[in-house]
Amino acid sequence: MRAFIFPGQGSQAVGMGKALADASPTARAVFQEVDEALGQNLFRLMCDGPESELTLTENAQPAIMANAIATLRVLETEGGVRLSEKCNFVAGHSLGEYSALCAAGALPLSVTAALLKLRGRAMQAAVPVGIGAMAALLGADIEKAEALAAAAAEGETCTVANDNDPSQVVISGHKGAIDRAIELAKDHGIKRGILLPVSAPFHCPLMQPAADEMQSALGTTTIHAPLVPLFANVTAAPVSEPDVIAAQLVQQVTGRVRWRESAIAMAETGVTHFVEFGGKVLSPMVKRSTHEDITTNSVISMDDIEALLKAI
Repeated sequence: MRAFIFPGQGSQAVGMGKALADASPTARAVFQEVDEALGQNLFRLMCDGPESELTLTENAQPAIMANAIATLRVLETEGGVRLSEKCNFVAGHSLGEYSALCAAGALPLSVTAALLKLRGRAMQAAVPVGIGAMAALLGADIEKAEALAAAAAEGETCTVANDNDPSQVVISGHKGAIDRAIELAKDHGIKRGILLPVSAPFHCPLMQPAADEMQSALGTTTIHAPLVPLFANVTAAPVSEPDVIAAQLVQQVTGRVRWRESAIAMAETGVTHFVEFGGKVLSPMVKRSTHEDITTNSVISMDDIEALLKAI
């Protein structure tokens, strides 16, 4: 069994997608469709930067999605691969969940791009700059991270945002609480806490205004049943019903990304091959989480696509 997986924010880089677009008219068509849907030249920003503008949440989110979908479309169109025949599940990390839904036919590309643009703006605007923060806890399992977050909160918001793998958990909340958590990390048996270079505290209750905006937007969006089930971030369980998917996408804005649990659950369901499109971030997390005889592929370039074609 095989899962196609899609990375989240932080996997963007200036130059992303350029070599693929140079080599493939299919990839160029994806980037052009996203540009037209957004009314901006996002692809030029992806190719040339500046990095500071690409990193803005409202640009990074649709850019990462476009890059991932371009690699998948090249595999499908030029490699003759049908997702429904070669893939049993899709999953994505945070914004990658939208990429996964687009890949599985639940959302059109143009609609996915517009939703992610809105999502990025809403998440950025939900909390004034400087009020919130996020930190990666290295050498922390989920129990240690939850205990640290509770100890550091002191009446402020401090929660687990991303349970990535057994050795990396990300916390999110008020900046004061995150700073305290970093100072207290070693007392809780955690190697270290590192403040992340993000502009807002994602996946915590402070994001409620963004969740409200996404609820309004998704309420007027038609979501189709995906070709294969989606392993959802908020439940680490498969889902196919459009109304449930919409509700979970809203919950995901303030909720925990349960990536470690999702990887384990997919492996327990029988998935032995994980294919990551547009990044090399999730594959190592899957390996560290499953401790099984799991195969992973990261697909970014034409060479990667050709290698995958031989493997499947």
